[in-house]
Amino acid sequence: MNFDEELKKKTGEVEQTIAAWLPKPEGFQSRVLEAMEYAVSAGGKRLRPLLMKETAALFGEAGEGLSCFMAAIEFIHTYSLIHDDLPALDNDDYRRGRKTTHVVYGEDIAVIAGDGLLNYAFETALRAFGKAVTLEDYMRTELAMNILARKAGVYGMIGGQCADLLAEKPETEVTEETLLYIHKNKTAALIQAAMTIGGALAGADEGELVKLEKCAENIGVAFQIQDDILDVTSSTEVLGKPVGSDEKNHKLTYLRLHGLEESKRQVEELSREAVAILQSFDKRNLFLENLVEQLIYREK
Repeated sequence: MNFDEELKKKTGEVEQTIAAWLPKPEGFQSRVLEAMEYAVSAGGKRLRPLLMKETAALFGEAGEGLSCFMAAIEFIHTYSLIHDDLPALDNDDYRRGRKTTHVVYGEDIAVIAGDGLLNYAFETALRAFGKAVTLEDYMRTELAMNILARKAGVYGMIGGQCADLLAEKPETEVTEETLLYIHKNKTAALIQAAMTIGGALAGADEGELVKLEKCAENIGVAFQIQDDILDVTSSTEVLGKPVGSDEKNHKLTYLRLHGLEESKRQVEELSREAVAILQSFDKRNLFLENLVEQLIYREK
């Protein structure tokens, strides 16, 4: 089986896991549940749950609780996209090739759909405790919960979003240090959560988790720089979302600071370092190594 076939197969398995944990749109709250399902079912690369599962495979058996965290991290990622697309933030009408949640359901429902996914993510992740068998399972699950909460919060993704919003204001002087903080938190934090949770649930030790966190940081920053490159060089038809939004929102990007060629060089360097870290563990996962390279050098 070649990489593309294996990726399609594994992504399909992740889709089934996510769908299994989605609540059914019924009852008085059916409208918000329908909007949540609409946003999650829009597809996408399913990068974070896939990275979580494949990282776990580097270290051993992660247990049944892994599926809870795989779904949870995708719910958190999707809520962040719903809110990013709102008129008060990026004001985008398309995401993953179709109309964004607020365009279809209205801003009010979109806001609470995002809130609903964030809360439901933690409901889902907490169910991993019910699947724990041994004391070690409970301890691994507790560590995974702490990672998820911190990386998704004000010391992770939300902190990066805050800095990103402030950086758009004309009176704010944005430095390269600020830009890297935004990339490392707004984008890389959830990738770090995915990979370190996968490792933690499968028994990775403290030193191995530190290495995974650095690997994921590189992946996240390279992923965001590549995203900035595509925002300038690609098209709406290819990306499935509007291009030129960074310029529209007056965002300072790595591309604007360093130009196209230096940005591409940085993506290459970060990618090589990330793969080298993955290759340093006792066990190899060639699919994971190829996945990292494919995601960073993607065209959409």
